[in-house]
Amino acid sequence: MQTLDASSIIYAWDNYPNLQFPGLWRWLASQMAQVELTIPAVALAEVVAKTPTCGAWLKAANIQVLQENMQSLQIAANIQTALGVVDGKYGDGVGDKDIRIIAVAKVQTAELLTNEKLQPGKPAKLLNYKIPAVCDLATVNVAHLDFLDYIKRSNQVF
Repeated sequence: MQTLDASSIIYAWDNYPNLQFPGLWRWLASQMAQVELTIPAVALAEVVAKTPTCGAWLKAANIQVLQENMQSLQIAANIQTALGVVDGKYGDGVGDKDIRIIAVAKVQTAELLTNEKLQPGKPAKLLNYKIPAVCDLATVNVAHLDFLDYIKRSNQVF
């Protein structure tokens, strides 16, 4: 199962418009119907706020929304500690919502689709790690890929 970060579905919405790529969006809807593609509630709220039409499409497609729970909140707290977040002060990397999305993915053992930039030369400060770098931390260990790689890996033709 994969779960969406807001960045990946907004990337898809902006770069593969439904009118020009209807086959892609039918396939995504089928993935959602099979519960192969989900979204954390935190990410859905971000999508609705930033791109309301995309949020409405996700809701109409009946995407399964993954809720936070005590386990995910504990994992999020552990990630904050590992990154050195003190008193809610983050660096230039992930923020609170990102960490909560990662934690939900971890609880669900879901692969996280995110279009945040990879950081091959990891920043010296953990507070500056973006989602992929946080997912790669040994203590986090959440599989991830970006939307285009997700499409390529599917071998679907649209």
